[in-house]
Amino acid sequence: MPTLQQLRYLVAVADYLNFRRAAEQCFVTQPTLSAQIKELEHRLGGVVLIERSRSVVVMTDLGKAVAVRARNILREADEIRALCKIDEGMLSGTLRVGVVHSLGSYLLPQIIPDLRISHPNLRLYAREALAEQLLDQLEFGRLDLLFFPLPHRRAQLSELPLFREPLYVVVPESHPMAQRDCVGSDDLFGETVLSLESGHRLYDQIKRICDEFGAHLSHDYEGTSLDTIRHMVAMGMGISLMPALYVQSEVVRQADVCALPLVGLTPNRTVGMVWRRSTVRGGDFIMLGRSIQQILARCAPNLIILDPPDDTIVSHLAPASDQATMAP
Repeated sequence: MPTLQQLRYLVAVADYLNFRRAAEQCFVTQPTLSAQIKELEHRLGGVVLIERSRSVVVMTDLGKAVAVRARNILREADEIRALCKIDEGMLSGTLRVGVVHSLGSYLLPQIIPDLRISHPNLRLYAREALAEQLLDQLEFGRLDLLFFPLPHRRAQLSELPLFREPLYVVVPESHPMAQRDCVGSDDLFGETVLSLESGHRLYDQIKRICDEFGAHLSHDYEGTSLDTIRHMVAMGMGISLMPALYVQSEVVRQADVCALPLVGLTPNRTVGMVWRRSTVRGGDFIMLGRSIQQILARCAPNLIILDPPDDTIVSHLAPASDQATMAP
């Protein structure tokens, strides 16, 4: 019979279609991974799961079918390990956490120091990626938990809203709005707005805001990170809308840009935790979410901490409907 490790190697090759990247993901050498795949094919009766050549890796139809079932087996094996660790105490062990690019570097530094003290046996292994990639990795069992803009619209996943994060208007120091304490939505009319490139959740939200208030969303200078956008704003290439945690972490320390709140209706995004509905660690995640809310209530005053739903509801939440771009 194949081993769990061999199945992990097969799934990694199916994910990346590249032996070198698959080996890196599995923390083994490429020859070791290749040899174990061959051994797997031998154990399954001399079948061919992967077609190999110098330039391309192709999964056979049988290989694709075996990889699908291997994912299920590995996910169940992870759940067995998680179930056994429950006896060791809540919030212990390693959690494989996914987070979108516009959130991870600004949320995790706020919460990890306190979590290290309150839950010393907990380890967070974090990975940043685009939203849809993270959701796929969660469903495939490669991640345990996401910190994620809601809603997610995946029927097999549960969610716990944590906070609403306001978006601030960020302008160069030389912009006329920089001399004001706040701006109104009408001030966005005709402005060139810089954003992350398409594929990021934040891009979709900023596009809706631009459409609503007559701003021009730039497609010539789309950024790959919030830092890149901030530098472009500082050079006078446009203004931007940036999340509160990023503003608190990076913008307030800069002299060449400034962040201004929008008066009246304030744009924001809802951020929460997302996990597989079938996991045995739902109780752990609810407890973790409440700990994070307590931490952020102390260290991130610009966030709106959300009241957690009843525990019995959280584990059965259906994907939330779209929330309005603007919230009071």
